[in-house]
Amino acid sequence: MTNEEIRAAFEAYFEKYKKTEGDRSSWSAHWMDQNAGGVFEIVMTKCPDGTTFKPYADKKKLPEIAGWDDFFAALPELEQKHPAFDAESFFSSMRDMT
Repeated sequence: MTNEEIRAAFEAYFEKYKKTEGDRSSWSAHWMDQNAGGVFEIVMTKCPDGTTFKPYADKKKLPEIAGWDDFFAALPELEQKHPAFDAESFFSSMRDMT
């Protein structure tokens, strides 16, 4: 998938499944994929300060990523370091849920 397709899939999923973080100024949605490599999850949060991504590999929190540009730059390294994360499969299955 291209970066534009990934962003469109995540944004559509976010709009459909977002939950407030309490004060209605921050909203989050998460997607998890489980496969033979393990479990991988990404939480996207939108607030007045911007968009952040919190990845988790096998329930272990990884460094937070701020903004779409940094998120796209981080995807190849996430795929390389975490066997449970396959971007194509992860975002294709997310897109299928919208």
